[in-house]
Amino acid sequence: MTRLNYHHLQYFSAIANAGSIAKASERLHITPQTLSAQLHTLEESLGYQLFDRRGKKLILNDIGNITLGYANEIFNLGDELVNSIKNHSTDFSFRFSIGVTDVIAKVFSFNFLREVYKMDENIKLVCKETSLEVLLAELAINKLDAILSDTPLPINSPIKAYNHLIGKCGVTFFATAQIADQLSCNFPQSLNNQRFFIAGEGTNQRMNILSWFDQINVTPLIIGEFDDSVLSKYFGQAGYGVFSAPTIIENHVIEQFNVKIVGRTTDIHEDFYLISPERKVKHPAVQYLLSAGKQLFNNPII
Repeated sequence: MTRLNYHHLQYFSAIANAGSIAKASERLHITPQTLSAQLHTLEESLGYQLFDRRGKKLILNDIGNITLGYANEIFNLGDELVNSIKNHSTDFSFRFSIGVTDVIAKVFSFNFLREVYKMDENIKLVCKETSLEVLLAELAINKLDAILSDTPLPINSPIKAYNHLIGKCGVTFFATAQIADQLSCNFPQSLNNQRFFIAGEGTNQRMNILSWFDQINVTPLIIGEFDDSVLSKYFGQAGYGVFSAPTIIENHVIEQFNVKIVGRTTDIHEDFYLISPERKVKHPAVQYLLSAGKQLFNNPII
């Protein structure tokens, strides 16, 4: 097997960032002919073209994006090594990049992710929050080490990754004390025609709750749809209606928003997954968080 030439990788990165061989050669003070030859050698060793040629411009293709992701990771590790040695530190400072789907409650993300500092208090935690689709694209090009999600990797996804179920819990419904006292006796039928806040379009939470309402023949009056679950809690706190949250964070919701429980159900549940890429070398924080996350469900303190 041909060993990777890291000089070639550095030249490739320079071309990708500059957008052309001519511009990269000016920055590196290397002739365009030499740089072009180095790129050709790298492509031959990998067995793939890394760019689509469009006139004088070079556009990264899919393989090129994956290669650039690995290159950036390699260069970041090199920078961290140099900084650790310069600081005479005996502890290597890890960088752990994780994506979090935007429907997961912030308090759960915090309690889950803070466990990583028990593994290494000097770790650099980089967290990106957006949709699963965007996060999976970044996982594919090695910008992320893992994803915390409420749904597993789609079955037909071309991305090679593992689904690790951290845990699951039921759903709790909340409202102000006055509303909760009125609705708790005949829950969940009491939610029929009641003002209700629900998660945004296309989310797993929304689909599960609407399906459950349909099964039990309950039709609440949905007066708000929010991608940010915190916003629904503020509206519920203000007395505008009922909202729901994963049971694992119910103590936090009661304390933080001064609301009461209307009722709970385990007929629907919230799932929490850690999605990790199918690599030979996994980030040590992935396995550590899996273990710590399962303990969080065994002994919930949120």
